[in-house]
Amino acid sequence: MTIIRQGSLFDLQDLYDLEPTHRFEAVFSTIYIDPLLAVVSKKALYGAPVQLNYAAMIYSLVARVLERIPTIKDLIKRLKHDYMFRLDCGFLLSDTIPSEASYSRMLSKIAESPVLERVQETLILQAMTEGFITDDTIAIDATHIEARDQAPSKEEKSKPEPKKRGRKSKEEKEKWLQEQAEREAALPIFEKRIEAQLDASLVELRSAVPLDPKWGIKKNSEGKNVFWFGYKGHFAVGTKSQYILQSLFSSGNLNDGKAAIPLLKGMQERLSELKISYSTLDAGYDYLAIYQQIYRIGAQSVIAYNKKNESELEGFDKHFAPTCVREHSYRYDSYDATYETLKYTRPKECKDCPLAEDTLCQKVYKVKITTDLRRYTAPARGSKAWKTIYKQRSAVERVIAYLKEFFQLNNVRYRTGKRAKVHVDLTHLVYNAAKLACDRIAKSIANKENIQVA
Repeated sequence: MTIIRQGSLFDLQDLYDLEPTHRFEAVFSTIYIDPLLAVVSKKALYGAPVQLNYAAMIYSLVARVLERIPTIKDLIKRLKHDYMFRLDCGFLLSDTIPSEASYSRMLSKIAESPVLERVQETLILQAMTEGFITDDTIAIDATHIEARDQAPSKEEKSKPEPKKRGRKSKEEKEKWLQEQAEREAALPIFEKRIEAQLDASLVELRSAVPLDPKWGIKKNSEGKNVFWFGYKGHFAVGTKSQYILQSLFSSGNLNDGKAAIPLLKGMQERLSELKISYSTLDAGYDYLAIYQQIYRIGAQSVIAYNKKNESELEGFDKHFAPTCVREHSYRYDSYDATYETLKYTRPKECKDCPLAEDTLCQKVYKVKITTDLRRYTAPARGSKAWKTIYKQRSAVERVIAYLKEFFQLNNVRYRTGKRAKVHVDLTHLVYNAAKLACDRIAKSIANKENIQVA
C-alpha cells in the first residue's frame, strides 16, 4: 500500500526561528485584548488601588500556551527568574509579579463572560480582511479532552419496575404517549433529539451546552471502545486555510452530532461574509437534521453514510445512484444548482446492450436533492468530486493533533467546566493567533523575495 505523507500544517518553524521578543510580538499583535481588559479591570474608582498589570497577565497566559508551560505556578516561577520573558510579556521591572490567586480571580471573571469568543471572532475577521481565509469548505470533528480530577465511582442504577404484560388499552396508551411527550418537552435541549436544535437560536444553544466533566465513549481506529472522563472539544476548520472558524466545548458524554448544528449556526451568524459551499463530516454526523441545517445555510453536505441497519433500495446502488435493468450503475454527470437536480447518464456497460433502446433503460436520470437530503448530495455520493471533497476532512484531524501536541489542548487543570472552557477557548485563540502570525511572516518573506527579483 502506498504511504502518503501529509504536508506540514503550517510553517511554525519560521515563527520559532525568530528571537523570543519578536516571536511574542508577532503573536501578541494579532490579538485584540481590549474586550478582555474591559472584563477583568476594576470598574469602580473607589476602594484599594489596583497594582496588577492586567494586559501583561493576559499576554503571559498566551505565552504560557506558546511556551508549553504546564501550570500557572510554573508560569509565575518563569516570570520571577527570567527577566527577558517578563519584559516580553509586558511586565515592567517595577511591576509586582501576580500571585496564583490573582490569576485565578482573573480567569474566573473571564469564565463568566463570552468575551473570549468575541476576541476569537475579531481575529478571524482580521485574517479574512488580510486575505488569509478564503475557504469554501469546512470540516467538522470532535476530540476527547481528559479531566485531571479523579473520575467519580459509577452509581448503581436502580432496577426499573417490571413491565405489565399484555396490550395496553386505548386510554392507557394515549396516557402513556402524553407522558412521554411531556417528559421529552421538559428535557434540556441537548438531551432532546437533534431535530429540536433546528429552530433554536444560537444564543440558546450555546448557553445550554453541558460543561461538567462526564464519562465519554468513542470508537478508535481499530473499532474498539475508548472510555475517558472529562470533556469534548468540537471544531469547525477551514480545509484550505486551516484556521479554526468555530469551536464548542462540552461534557464528554455529548454526542458528536449534537454539536454540529451550533457550529454551523455560528458560521452562518458570526462569519456570514465567508461563503461556504461544502461541509464535510464523518459518519458520526449522519443525521437528517444536520443535512437540513447545512442546506439552510446554502451549502452542500459531504458526509459519510451510516447504514444504521437500513436495507438497500431496489433499483439503486450503495451510493443511491440509479441502476439499469441489468443492475449497472448510472454515472454521475452534473448538478444543476438552479433546480437543485442531480443528473445521471446511462452506464458504459449499456452501450452494446440490446435493451438500450428499450423504454426500461432511459438515457438520462434526474433527481432533486430535496427528495432526500441525506441520500442525495451534490456532488453525488461515490463520485470522484465527492471523494475529493471528503478527503479534505483530514484538515480538522491535523488541526486537533496540533492543538494537543503543541498548544496544550489536553492539559486541562481545572475542576469546573467553566474554567476548563476558558483553557480550551484560550488554546483556540492562541492557535489562530500563531497561524495568523505565520501567514504574515510568510507573506513578508514572499514580498521581500519579489522585490529582490524585480
